[in-house]
Amino acid sequence: MAQLWGGRFTKETDKLVYNFNASISFDRKFYRQDIEGSKAHVKMLAKQGILTEEEKEQILQGLESILTDVENGTLQITEEYEDIHSFVEANLIDRIGDAGKKLHTGRSRNDQVALDMKLYTRDEIVEIDGLVKKLLDTLLGMMKEHIGTYMPGFTHLQKAQPITLAHHLGAYFEMFKRDRQRLADIYKRMNFCPLGSGALAGTTYPLDREYTAELLHFEGPTLNSMDSVADRDYVIELLSALSTIMMHLSRFCEEIIIWNTNEYRFVEIDDAYSTGSSIMPQKKNPDIAELVRGKTGRVYGALISMMTTMKGLPLAYNKDMQEDKELTFDAMDTTKGCLALFTGMISTMKFRRDVMESSAKNGFTNATDAADYLVNHGVPFRDAHGIVGRLVLYCIDKNISLDDMSLEEYKAISPVFEEDIYEAISMRTCVEKRQTIGAPSEDAMNKVIAVNEVYLTEHPAMQK
Repeated sequence: MAQLWGGRFTKETDKLVYNFNASISFDRKFYRQDIEGSKAHVKMLAKQGILTEEEKEQILQGLESILTDVENGTLQITEEYEDIHSFVEANLIDRIGDAGKKLHTGRSRNDQVALDMKLYTRDEIVEIDGLVKKLLDTLLGMMKEHIGTYMPGFTHLQKAQPITLAHHLGAYFEMFKRDRQRLADIYKRMNFCPLGSGALAGTTYPLDREYTAELLHFEGPTLNSMDSVADRDYVIELLSALSTIMMHLSRFCEEIIIWNTNEYRFVEIDDAYSTGSSIMPQKKNPDIAELVRGKTGRVYGALISMMTTMKGLPLAYNKDMQEDKELTFDAMDTTKGCLALFTGMISTMKFRRDVMESSAKNGFTNATDAADYLVNHGVPFRDAHGIVGRLVLYCIDKNISLDDMSLEEYKAISPVFEEDIYEAISMRTCVEKRQTIGAPSEDAMNKVIAVNEVYLTEHPAMQK
């Protein structure tokens, strides 16, 4: 078909060049945003007297009919069109005639695609925010359920001190809460309308950019036409935020994979989120957790690709920027899928409370509290540290835990120990003594849960 820009050219573009240049294969995703932006533009043109009311109504009805036909499958977005803008405009002209040719008055494909990408990204942020909010709701429910579920806390993947599962889950709650805050920041910062910037220098038509921005629910128009068509900061920011979300999901998945091993047995993943082996009947593999972990690299790749694409571009628009779409779309879809599957997986997991508590006891996670016991009985900390080190060596040699030692065995290493050592190193005591905000005790956790309940109430999922 003839190109909308063909007047300057005396021969057809080489087919290979045309296909390489075209974006319809991926920017067809924009059909709704492109039509939405065109409706707002036409309403503004009529308000400014650039179009008649009759022309406005003709164009609006034509655009609405295209939208309806695309969504019900009557009209196919085919690759005979170079991009989604050409598809919409060409079909509009076919349907309503010369009035359709006036749709493009006062705008360029540069500001048009900038608008479409912003509208699409804005919608995606809303959808992703809802998925993170659902994950946070799920985590908070799990935290409430497991305030008294004792487990080892780790550093360097070595058992360190006893905590609760609620406390462990609470760490991820904070991560995903920050992820939501990042999404909200990006939405606020990007929410200015580029339409009316033209190719790079505005237009001689008396456009009302404030009105267009209002119709499209932006805070206002962008303030520099060159930046408007050349800006993809919001895409890079979103890809960075998605990479961070995926990193948090991946860290959690890594722990679930470890906890699911025969050596740990902390969790049992629901059958719906596991697979078996084709030759080993005993296997129950954490495939969803592994796939989420693996797909993190895919989202990282989109971020690095976009930053590399943008790093050397002079102002204003360059065709390189067409590369902002495919990988970004993939990163959005990947993150949404991972969030949904991960939330389903953790909401159906079963935790082995007895195994987790036994692991904490047998990993000497209460050794620090044994040292604190000695300090509270007048032993200098450095001496107490050495005494407890000898206790641990003794237990390793005997293949027992600190809780299993007799009082005589304790006294043989230090006469300071008395019967109250057992209460001092119990899992409950070790956890409940840690009362500061952010610590794992029941009181501290209940305060944090209350704070997070308020946060989720005051910050409902974004709405389009």
